[in-house]
Amino acid sequence: MIANREPVRSGTLLILTTLAAVAAAAPSTELPNAVEQAARRYVTRDALAAPIRFLASDLLEGRGPATRGDELARLYLQTQLEGMGYRGAFEGGAWQQPFDIVGIKSHMPQSWSFEGPSERVPLAWRDDYIAVSGLQTEHAALEDAELVFVGYGIQAPEYQWDDFKGANLAGKVLVMMNNDPDWDPNLFAGKRRLYYGRWDYKYDSAARQGAAGAIIIHTTPSAGYPWQVVQSSWGGEQFELPAVGHEPRLRLKAWATEAATRRVLQAGGHDLDKLIASARSRDFKPVPLGVRTAIAFTNSLSRVKTANVGGLLPGADPKLAAQVVVLTAHHDHFGLGEADASGDRIYHGAVDNASGCAQVLAIARALAALPQRPRRSVLALLVAGEERGLLGSKYYAEHPSYPPGRIAANINIDGGNIFGTTRDATLISMGKSSLDAIAERVARSQGRVLKPDQFPDRGYYYRSDQLSFARIGVPALFFSEGTDFVGRPADWGRRQIEEWELKKYHQPSDKLDGSWNFDGMIQDAQLDMLSAWLITDADTMPEWKPGDEFEAARKQALAALGGH
Repeated sequence: MIANREPVRSGTLLILTTLAAVAAAAPSTELPNAVEQAARRYVTRDALAAPIRFLASDLLEGRGPATRGDELARLYLQTQLEGMGYRGAFEGGAWQQPFDIVGIKSHMPQSWSFEGPSERVPLAWRDDYIAVSGLQTEHAALEDAELVFVGYGIQAPEYQWDDFKGANLAGKVLVMMNNDPDWDPNLFAGKRRLYYGRWDYKYDSAARQGAAGAIIIHTTPSAGYPWQVVQSSWGGEQFELPAVGHEPRLRLKAWATEAATRRVLQAGGHDLDKLIASARSRDFKPVPLGVRTAIAFTNSLSRVKTANVGGLLPGADPKLAAQVVVLTAHHDHFGLGEADASGDRIYHGAVDNASGCAQVLAIARALAALPQRPRRSVLALLVAGEERGLLGSKYYAEHPSYPPGRIAANINIDGGNIFGTTRDATLISMGKSSLDAIAERVARSQGRVLKPDQFPDRGYYYRSDQLSFARIGVPALFFSEGTDFVGRPADWGRRQIEEWELKKYHQPSDKLDGSWNFDGMIQDAQLDMLSAWLITDADTMPEWKPGDEFEAARKQALAALGGH
């Protein structure tokens, strides 16, 4: 007790009163005790490790689409949800949403030749180039096609940017960089990669120009992963949704290493560095390269089925139960492929994404175990074909079990922290919607600092299943591991993440082993679970930030419901 206080002056009293008002207005970080207890009880090491051990086991052979391993994974996920008290989420109470996919195994020549005025340059399969068919046909070819450098291959009216300038590119092979302009924070969001920098945008953009083929120049910084990932991801059978018949399509979609591209351009008398410099301007125009090429190949085609798995926990609120929060993780990986140095041909996909499936299962169990069910309904959706171009989430978005205007939010999990606890939490989707406030509240309740994407140049937001939901107007939370690890030097976390991507991302070595530290995955899964509950409990639906690229889709979805 302080005996001899000084009188409180009016200015001090005003400051104290103001601080008290601010504190009262600030949202509480406290969550209901029952919800926090469920997070601690059901999101545990064992709850995460057990599903990962099964899904990433040799028995499932990498969970390639439409394989026996795929079927086993789906049955396992279905029965897990059924045992928690969820019910089948699809028409007629079905647990799975099957859909057709077309498998395309392209048989490319071991050498692909390019002819300059006085020099012929061969590129070696896998070492120099990787290519796949853009057509769902048994035979495809390029015949004496001219190469044209088109810079970034971007048309973005909102940035007054057009790399094509109306040029006639029909039948050409377009050579383009794998990125978007990144030197100005007011142009294409600076270092943060947008969808314009993604390979799928590049190929679609080339197809819209009537091009016959496209070659993306690979560099590790521009792609966010090394060449070996291109080899493993693109070197085997590819899968697509069936072609609809009227969409523009390339005959050939290719990648080439930077060194190989330099050799091809030199055959036409061009320097890659000078071309890249010229592309860093709105005034850039396509550059014919004086190089021509021809290539013919065959495709082995199959039409097979895979499926999304969905379990529904109906909401408790008579009105809000008509709305749903969707928890997603993809259950597929690359199956059997090229063997690594140890001879392992199984692409186990333990982190990517058996760990995401395990986290969704643990969160689903925690939500189902609450004394009172969440106000909004919860859909645990384990999607197929993410590694092949977000196929399962795209199919669901085109055939949703709820109208898009009634899907309150998506929480997507793609990977898990296997390195330990962090003082920070990374929100890849930060800055896009009102969900930021929920993420901030839960992160603070964990004593963590919420940070935006810590690798913004890699475009993670556009590389996983939340993108399919965003395109139909649904805001998403998409977390990733932090980088500030407890008890580690400042740069340790970033180094671990980058080393894992270099050595294990999309490789057979992505498997469960004794080096994993589950503490950080538990921390992040609880972050997702508590955020999910807050979304289910909120009186209002989440909203996109004004001006966001997906805001118009949300308005359209709500308008389709009459604004309700």
